[in-house]
Amino acid sequence: MSVVTTGVDLLADAIAAQAVDVTRVDWRPPMPGTESDLATVALDPRRSAANTLAVTAMLGVTAHLVDVAPASEVLGLQRGEFLHAGPPIEWARASGPMRGGLMAGAALEGLVDDPEDAVALFEDGKSVSLEPCHHRGTVGPMAGVVTPSMWMFVLEDRATGRRTHCSLNEGLGKVLRYGAYSPDVLKRLRWMGDVLGPALRAAVRGTVDTSGPVDVTGILTQMLQMGDEAHNRNRAGTLMLLRDLSPALALAGLDPQDVAQVLRFVGGNDHFFLNLAMPACKLALDAARDIPGSTMVVAMARNGTDFGIQVSGTGDEWFTGPAQVADGLYLGDYGPDDANPDIGDSAITETAGIGGFAMATAPAIVRLVGGSVPDALATTRRMHEITLAENPRWSVPVLEFQGTPTGIDVTRVCRTGILPQINTGMAGKVAGVGQVGAGLVTPPAEIFPQALARLAELAP
Repeated sequence: MSVVTTGVDLLADAIAAQAVDVTRVDWRPPMPGTESDLATVALDPRRSAANTLAVTAMLGVTAHLVDVAPASEVLGLQRGEFLHAGPPIEWARASGPMRGGLMAGAALEGLVDDPEDAVALFEDGKSVSLEPCHHRGTVGPMAGVVTPSMWMFVLEDRATGRRTHCSLNEGLGKVLRYGAYSPDVLKRLRWMGDVLGPALRAAVRGTVDTSGPVDVTGILTQMLQMGDEAHNRNRAGTLMLLRDLSPALALAGLDPQDVAQVLRFVGGNDHFFLNLAMPACKLALDAARDIPGSTMVVAMARNGTDFGIQVSGTGDEWFTGPAQVADGLYLGDYGPDDANPDIGDSAITETAGIGGFAMATAPAIVRLVGGSVPDALATTRRMHEITLAENPRWSVPVLEFQGTPTGIDVTRVCRTGILPQINTGMAGKVAGVGQVGAGLVTPPAEIFPQALARLAELAP
């Protein structure tokens, strides 16, 4: 006799105690209330082919770094226009770090002299506007605030000409993206606008003209083999970028002091490459958008108040729920009471199959975000249960070079109850504080049944 059991182990243990062969199946009921919608979507004749098309389109993209330029130039941002991370939100509902980032941005643009004076500006709302980064082909880490004068990385899929963008990484601690707006934050941002941005533009354009544009997707492939997961650990990626750009930077005819400052800043900022990994992931996922019948998630993003997802088969619609506070490690004397709920567009990395989905490639990440090495390995294995495919470019050496889990499937999340795992930084909930820690977080469970219900409505 051979017995297959599911659910709790009481029956399996009793049978095994009688020397009967037992196969235990890790099964759980679907999320409450999703049974009918799961059946409807399962019967959608478009679903299988649509998901295959979405995954194929995503995996076919290669991101290249083709330019660095101000947001006013590449995004058309005008004075008083601000981009932010996550789904749409208004000032009245904005979290502390989101407000702090916007206040810093207003001072950077000269709309106010003192960041504190920007509160009245945003409360009035007549001369400013807020829009998600995702709506402009852009992603921003943490608060994700983008203003017209900020310099942006420009990534391109050379086969199609599609582009995505991201601001330059400021480093860690008290920085705009974590909601800080002190004088030293603004001083650093102005240096980035006056020196770093123009220097990187010269280096990137020089590289394009000589050896060809930097293959960001290729760097991602290599860095995953070198202990990075491309969300909270980007050390190898940053150094490879510096290697590729340094020759052109040295030959750009810039002031040697400026070149030294740029090399020192980038080389000393292990997170610098994150702002290239994010738009590379968005570029790939945007290729999978707007495929009728597809249940694949193409964006996960947080604004510090709401967590939202977008799905290929439902267009630009956001499905949102309350953002969660991460569970992790804190800096100094900070603790859970100091942390803001999850914030940032950087979960685009997990959406593409790296970051928290690739924790097995970077076991050292647990020293920053918490957990253990076995947890990291188990997380990557678990994410395969809610994804449509593996990415052959991005493999995990310790798992026999298995491809990273790719293409989050709304139906599989609802059917298993397994939520996507995200590695994240933690911003202080009070505007101006900055970073307070780093940890692990998942989306609010209710947003996936929301998306499933909409997919069911759209099924023929």
